[in-house]
This record gives sequence, structure tokens and C-alpha cells, in this order.
Amino acid sequence: MPASEARALCVSIHDVAPATWADCLRLWQAVQAVADIPLTWLVVPRFHGDPASPPEYEAGLERVLARGHELALHGYRHLDTGPPPRTPRELFWRRLFTQGEGEFAALRVEQARRRLRLGQDWFAQRGWPLQGFVPPAWLLGEGAWAALRETPLRYTTTLGAFHCLDGPAVPALSLVYTARNGAGRYCSRLALDLMRRRQAGQPLVRLSLHPRDARHPELLRHMQGLLAALLDARQPQTKAAFAETVVAGLHFR
Repeated sequence: MPASEARALCVSIHDVAPATWADCLRLWQAVQAVADIPLTWLVVPRFHGDPASPPEYEAGLERVLARGHELALHGYRHLDTGPPPRTPRELFWRRLFTQGEGEFAALRVEQARRRLRLGQDWFAQRGWPLQGFVPPAWLLGEGAWAALRETPLRYTTTLGAFHCLDGPAVPALSLVYTARNGAGRYCSRLALDLMRRRQAGQPLVRLSLHPRDARHPELLRHMQGLLAALLDARQPQTKAAFAETVVAGLHFR
């Protein structure tokens, strides 16, 4: 398939932190059992305020980079400390949908600017390349959008789209499991099968995995079948690589 017609698949592991590292590795192993593809690992420098960054954890991230994967910034603490929700819509997205983890949903621009800078500095201190930012729960308020556009970062994502900060947005609803309870696990598997078929002709499909998914064998098995089906028709890429092709116009000629 010519590059200009290629359809992409971006697989990401969310909430990467010392506290979740064992589950993140289980997700990676489950993916590798299907195919050894490049992933985007969404790293939280101070997950839930934890200051720890053990040497063995950082060495693991170094190995991930050496294998050709991407590390992206996924908030700084992954906790919503903004003002209380003011509308039913805000209440749903910030408390029910995300259980209070939408860190960048309601920050003022100066607060968002500071946390983005802290995250960028954390990466820079370790000499790790950084091209993308994915907000926790994909929630970005106006202040966070303004602060993000001041950075040299190349892309961000919301639940429904991939946004190049120096180019277009690409509609791509993330495929994500609901692992909190049995009903959610069952219904999300059905929903993802339907969404995969409906997204068949789109330039990008995003599969977003969370540490909690690794604790449920039925989700891992479903994910492996879903991934195999997606790889039959799509080229796996990191999010940074996809952003580069979008800015170059390869998906929109």
C-alpha cells in the first residue's frame, strides 16, 4: 500500500509509573505475544503525588526506548486538583468518567504551564526525547490548551481525535476497555468490536491500554484478538511517527 494511502495503528500504554509498572509489563508481554510492534508509553512523572522514581523503573524505561518505543508525557500527577465542577457535564467528565484523575481538565493557564514545564524538565533531566503530551482521561480545559500550544511538543490527543499542534486534527475515537467491573468489561468488548468495524476506513485507529486491563485475562485475550485483526490492515506506529506523517501530508493528499 502506498505511503499516502497507508492506514495507521497507534497502540499506547497509559498511566506508566512505578506503582503500575508490573501491570504495564504484563500488557507489553500480551502485545508481544501477537506482534513485536512499537508502542507509545504514557509516562506520569509523579503519579498520584508519588515522588519515587526507582533506578530499576527508569532502567526499564531506558530499555523501552532502546527497543524503538516512544515515551510521551501523561500529565504530571494524574490527579484533578482544579476547582469543583460547576455543571452536570463537568461533574460527569471530571468525577464519574475519570474518577477525579483528569488533571488538566480545569487548570488555569499558568497552572497548566507550570505542570507541563515540570513534566518536560523531568524528561530532559533523564535525556529522554519528548514529542507528545496526552492529558489524563484525555481532558483538556481552555487553560491547558493555551499552555500546551506554547510548548515545542508536536501532538496531543483527546478521546475523539489526534491533534497535531503544528498541523491538522485527525478524527480517531480511542478504543479503550472499561475494566472497573464485570458489566463494563463485557460491554466494552462488544463496543470495541463494533468500533473496529466502523473505523475500518479511517486513516488512524488508536488502541489505548491501561494497567488495570492487565488484571483481567478476558480483556487480555480480547485485546490480542483485536490487535491481530487490526494489524491485518494497518501499519503500527508510535504516536510521534504518526504525527510526522500527518504534518508531511501523507495521510491527507
